[in-house]
Amino acid sequence: MSTIEPNWLSLVWFAGLATVCGVAFLIVAGKFPLDARPDAARSLPATLLIIGNVVLLAMLLAGTGLYGYVELRWSTLVVVSGLIFLFTPALFEEWRWPLRNATIELSVLVGIQILALAVLAKVGGSAFAILS
Repeated sequence: MSTIEPNWLSLVWFAGLATVCGVAFLIVAGKFPLDARPDAARSLPATLLIIGNVVLLAMLLAGTGLYGYVELRWSTLVVVSGLIFLFTPALFEEWRWPLRNATIELSVLVGIQILALAVLAKVGGSAFAILS
């Protein structure tokens, strides 16, 4: 494994964070355009949650990409990102939201993205310090 990617622990963290990014992107993308949402998802709290999810997703995507760029080989970054891009829609299809309430689902997604950002800050702290 060390001949393919010597920093395998960073590879595992990157794959997990990139998977969260992919699933979150598909969930948030399904809420656009805003005027085409169902009536249950047209409330002000749901709209604010969608905007908050977009902001958190942008931060998570940028941080995960930067973490992968700093910690992994370029070839590993491309291959793992491609595999995640390929298989995330299948994971999204299997992900069943039992809540059927857009506000609660978006709130759960906010929590998941905040947790992923906290993990990214913890594991990527030394990687981001290199850039300073």
